[in-house]
Amino acid sequence: MTNSAQWRQWRPYVGVLVVMAYCLAPFYWMLVSSLRRTTDIFDTSPLPSPVSYENYRAVLDPAQGFGRALLNSLIVAGVTTVLALLLATFTAYAMARLEFRFKRLILTLIIATSMFPVVSIVVPLLKVFTDIGWINSYQAMIVPSMSFALPLAVWNLTTFFRRMPDELEHAAMVDGCTRGQAFRKVIIPLAAPGIFTTAIITFIAAWHEFLIALSMVNKPSMQTAPVAISKFTGATTYETPFGSQMAAGVLVTIPLVVMVLLFQRRIIAGLTAGAAK
Repeated sequence: MTNSAQWRQWRPYVGVLVVMAYCLAPFYWMLVSSLRRTTDIFDTSPLPSPVSYENYRAVLDPAQGFGRALLNSLIVAGVTTVLALLLATFTAYAMARLEFRFKRLILTLIIATSMFPVVSIVVPLLKVFTDIGWINSYQAMIVPSMSFALPLAVWNLTTFFRRMPDELEHAAMVDGCTRGQAFRKVIIPLAAPGIFTTAIITFIAAWHEFLIALSMVNKPSMQTAPVAISKFTGATTYETPFGSQMAAGVLVTIPLVVMVLLFQRRIIAGLTAGAAK
């Protein structure tokens, strides 16, 4: 085998390794920095020496309230995901299966709503939520997050439902099912991979949301993890706690990594599933 042929054989693997290195390098540096002592935080060596856990102890100090912030993030992201999936499943099925006027326009408007920058709606929402007494509440973070999570979920599930053959419902209806029963007993089980994948994507987007949580909540006990990280303070007024922020970033990232690793088969199935089921 010539050198040229060998290179063509290994070229895809080299490309994958380059992309992986590019994507994982920031996370690797975040992990390494979180294990450095405060006095070594600007060290540029590839490995921490010595390894120190003082940043993690600082983050997990009950006085920081970071555990509560993680719980708040879990509540907001979890409720947002459940509500978005519940509404998006019925909406996407209707958009994929039913024929009515202006369907394409409605679907375009749905996805267009997710393109508005968050900063453009924060001030109006802040005024509305102040008037109705929603400031410093979970719903003040969940409802705005839904406005971005729901269009994403509808778009993903509409594409998935369209790839499922109409004969599935027809066969179930011939066997005596109503359209609703066919949807519940046939379509939903077959669409589980796509729904699960959409749930993961929606949860990650809601988990990382920052601007809305920062604007709608000023009570420390209600802030989410990204907001809590941004408000970490150093030993003095002029010190930025890079080490603590890196450690907190690792703690926030670990649940997502674990979740993706545990359910990667379902995610891949949802991304590749089609009408050949």
